[in-house]
Amino acid sequence: MTPSIIGRKSECTVLARLLHSKQPELLAIYGRRRVGKTYLIRNYYADNLAFYATGQAGATIRQQLDNFREQLSVHFPDKKFSTPENWQEAFHLLRSAIQEKKEISKKVLFFDELPWLDTHKSGFLPAFGYFWNVFASQRPDLLVVICGSAASWIIRKVVNNKGGLHNRITQRIRLLPFTLSETESYLRARKINLNRYQLLQLYMVIGGVPHYLNAVERGKSVQQNIADSCFSKDGLLANEFSNLYRSLFSSPERHEEVIRALSAKNMGLTRSQLANTGKIPAGGGLTTTLTELEESGFIERIQPFQKKKQDALYRLTDEFSLFYFRFMEGSRGLNQGQWLAQSQSSSYRSWSGYAFENVCIRHIDRIREVLGISGMVTYQASWRKAGNAQGPGAQIDLLIDRSDQCINVCEIKFSEQLFTIDKSYAEALQRKLLAFRTATKTRKTTFLTMITTYGIKENDHKTQSVDSQLTMDDLFR
Repeated sequence: MTPSIIGRKSECTVLARLLHSKQPELLAIYGRRRVGKTYLIRNYYADNLAFYATGQAGATIRQQLDNFREQLSVHFPDKKFSTPENWQEAFHLLRSAIQEKKEISKKVLFFDELPWLDTHKSGFLPAFGYFWNVFASQRPDLLVVICGSAASWIIRKVVNNKGGLHNRITQRIRLLPFTLSETESYLRARKINLNRYQLLQLYMVIGGVPHYLNAVERGKSVQQNIADSCFSKDGLLANEFSNLYRSLFSSPERHEEVIRALSAKNMGLTRSQLANTGKIPAGGGLTTTLTELEESGFIERIQPFQKKKQDALYRLTDEFSLFYFRFMEGSRGLNQGQWLAQSQSSSYRSWSGYAFENVCIRHIDRIREVLGISGMVTYQASWRKAGNAQGPGAQIDLLIDRSDQCINVCEIKFSEQLFTIDKSYAEALQRKLLAFRTATKTRKTTFLTMITTYGIKENDHKTQSVDSQLTMDDLFR
């Protein structure tokens, strides 16, 4: 693995396999902007990169073709190139240049920001498809990588292409933000040594997006860094939300309305509930929007326990979007002192509880690993019982339904210190478990699993109530 790459172990394993493959390979890598796609490919394949071209946002076809010619000149300095008239000619020039390379080692051709290259009526995609089918797919020494921040475009236009690229992708990677562990490693590589409680608080605000993490300054607390990057007029993230969805989707208004609606409902909303908000047009477009947001890593679809597919809940899991709607929107001019005071308020503590739940859902694989069920067939779910005249309602945000006839009922609590289970809370937990078993009529064994920041204080209530527990340290594994 290239030393400069932090984390990304599973992705690097795939990249290594493709590099040593005896077959021609076509890799599609996609993910939200700023997540490190270009950095990963250019650094991992630095010694094998035979050609690199990238799309330019808002450029004309002529500008894109001139940029392509410039890259041809950079990578093949012994040849002279004139600007091609069209993409068919551009790929013919690339083909001729590659044929003169006699090295037998794998050569990587990297086409970055493909959606920007494929401008309206440009003919880029058919020309690229022809280049792959007629030439590249016949060359075992070629690894072609295509990349884009617009995940929906990559999936719709390339992965699910019905034309010349149909079923041509040999591998795809959906690059997600760093995990907590990768975030810790990334900041440590920059000599920023925050304790894990501070790291967790930082992650709950900006997630594991590498570019966002670059705003973190050494020698400042998390709340100072949040004040500087999110609330100062020149902060890196002060205007990020207005650019985030517009950079990914051609018509982002619907996407932003979905995100806004979900930000107001911690439990999540079904598709029909989203359609009934009155702000989001119904129809097939909503389904496409939800798929695009899910593939881009902004939302997650969680199936309520024992419910049908159409009852699936969509939940906003993008940390920065959640923070933006709760604290940043309409808060221009908030100075550092005001933010530091607000970060100690009850509203911030309440938000932290929900944000911590989101982090746990993001790290469900770590939770399964700690529970010793990573090799088991499981699925995560939620459950809710509405209150009525017979009794109060109950809600469980995370269930892990297991194939061994057991269910982990996860209770998630964010706390600045050891969490204490007192008599009233212990009774509330038992009522919740009883309500769940009664309403669902499940015959599976239920285990109460507590997930907290620092753990649970030892007392009789903990001993009698809790079957297993995890702390934030377990999420950093």
